[in-house]
Amino acid sequence: MSCQRLVLLLVVAGTTAAGPLRAQASAAAPVARASRAPVRVCAGGDVAVGTNLDTTWAVGRVAFGRRVAALPDPAALVAPLAPLFAGADVALINVEGAIGDGPAPRKCRRRSRQCYAIRQVPGTEHALRGVAPDAVVVGNLANNHANDAGPAGFDETRRRLEAAGVQVTGADTLATPVPLASGDTLAVLGFGAWRSPSVLDLAAVRRHVSRAAAAWGRVVVTMHIGAEGAAARRTPARPEVFAGERRGNSVAFARAAAEGGASLVIGHGPHVLRGMEWVGGTLVAHSLGNLLTYGPFTLRGPNGRSAVLCTTLAPDGSVVESTLFSTRQEPPGIVSRDPEAAALDDIRTLSALDFPATGVRVAADGGVTRRR
Repeated sequence: MSCQRLVLLLVVAGTTAAGPLRAQASAAAPVARASRAPVRVCAGGDVAVGTNLDTTWAVGRVAFGRRVAALPDPAALVAPLAPLFAGADVALINVEGAIGDGPAPRKCRRRSRQCYAIRQVPGTEHALRGVAPDAVVVGNLANNHANDAGPAGFDETRRRLEAAGVQVTGADTLATPVPLASGDTLAVLGFGAWRSPSVLDLAAVRRHVSRAAAAWGRVVVTMHIGAEGAAARRTPARPEVFAGERRGNSVAFARAAAEGGASLVIGHGPHVLRGMEWVGGTLVAHSLGNLLTYGPFTLRGPNGRSAVLCTTLAPDGSVVESTLFSTRQEPPGIVSRDPEAAALDDIRTLSALDFPATGVRVAADGGVTRRR
């Protein structure tokens, strides 16, 4: 644990009320001055570069005129993403699966059709660090696959990422402080429905985000939330259930995070793109889709479209500018920049449908602004 996270842990020990937390964090946390420089955050959705827990899906598969490898080189799969994160100070992705090898407890029942067990091969951690060589890379583990190799596998995943230089968020209730080249610090908080802090507890969401905002100033929140698949492209303003699990209310969660002081809220989990909106001064992307998901996954139609969102935050946390970069995947998970920019059309349409009053405007070049 870093000294900064230890200081913040000591600050909040012994109290759970939102007011005292915020006041004590302001008084004792390491940030004693205003941020000095803008920060550019580039974020993508789900990343899973294959799974070594079940490779039978690749048997007999052919793509691009050759047999499909069940476990290709992670660095080669991730390499096409680096240009999309160019210029970022911070790169944020959702690490959709454990990392490691060796025996692991069985997650899925035999012949299950709604269960995937994802554990990526060792070396994946270094490939993910390479997604933005000149930036700080942050990986979210608050999702439904980071624990696919059991608690020990989760711990190994966290150790591997941190040893490779990838900062981890979503592993506990504390914000991850991200030191910047400017000398400032950006806080990142990851939430999912499968571990604490949970997307289902909106009071806790406000409390944790408020604590981070009081301590660090600028806060980026990432959420793994919502139903899945092509039928889940719309963002309902109600709780969602998928595969018998409560998956949270993306609209209510985003508002709670904004009320807590988040500058930017990044969603993933539905495996398809969803609309974007402004909640006051907070920019919310309800789902950025499957950025890179190699293996036995559906990548047809909307499931194969995704986007990278790059946002510049001012020293006070306000959004200066944002741009979307459209990507696409070809089975079994080869990602590239999409020259047709289909993702922009998806986000533009879904934002207008689901957020007629607050939805973003998406320009032809990917620029994201408020509606006039």
